[in-house]
Amino acid sequence: MPTWTPWKTIPLATPFTEQTLAETLNGGQAFRWNYLETKSCWQGIWGQHVARIRFSDKGGIEVSTPSSHPETEPSLASYLRADFDWAAAMDKLPWRSDSHLQKALQAYPGLRILKQPFPEAVLCFLCSATKQIPQIKVMCERMAENLGTEILPGIHALPTWEQLAAASEEQLRSLGLGFRAKNIKKTADLLASHPELLSQIEASPYSEAKPMLVSLPGVGEKIADCALLFGAAKLEAFPVDTWIIKVLEKRYALFGWSPSQLSQFGRVHYGPLAGFAQQFIFSYERQHPA
Repeated sequence: MPTWTPWKTIPLATPFTEQTLAETLNGGQAFRWNYLETKSCWQGIWGQHVARIRFSDKGGIEVSTPSSHPETEPSLASYLRADFDWAAAMDKLPWRSDSHLQKALQAYPGLRILKQPFPEAVLCFLCSATKQIPQIKVMCERMAENLGTEILPGIHALPTWEQLAAASEEQLRSLGLGFRAKNIKKTADLLASHPELLSQIEASPYSEAKPMLVSLPGVGEKIADCALLFGAAKLEAFPVDTWIIKVLEKRYALFGWSPSQLSQFGRVHYGPLAGFAQQFIFSYERQHPA
């Protein structure tokens, strides 16, 4: 069995609350975090890393990582964007003129946007079409177990796009991906031929990155915005799903608007941190539906 480092406090420019730690890790940004009841902590996997996180009584978070992977702790700080001043970012949002946003911000102090590996974010959100969070987590776990590299005994990374390209569509379907298998396989084959493409997209400005990403098989506007927001740190991306449509209809009276129009509204109304605002109203709506 692997040994884990002693629990250690990780410094954060903006602290979590216990609620917002759970919402950040398990609220639809990422799909490989699970709460371990027996150990009273969260365990998550990204890239070739595994870590455990728990909320401390002092208001911070503590982490434990495999002793054999000393590089995991600094990677986790980057993944959590620990140095970013999320409180200052919250204050830049238009809460002073938007009472609903103000309520959402007050309900989730410390909520943040993760910085996941971009290729993984693209894969996970390709799995998200017509699925809810628990179902997406199952699909990701099956792909990892069957196609990904083992990090620790019994714990596997998500497959790389190269590993996915080596699999057949039938293999992917056997993992419960359904119609998504076809698009994942097509995208994997395309990326195998153009291995630099995702890096180019991630490095591009949002206005250029989104059309490039949407050109991949199965990647629509919502999937692209999710991947760009949660995997490429493009905080102006404003994903529009059924929850956001409900919010903008009920709270902002934007009835009959198309998803692309609502996405444009979000970027204009909330400004350059629109995706950050989106996460608050998304989280708030799921807990406080109108």
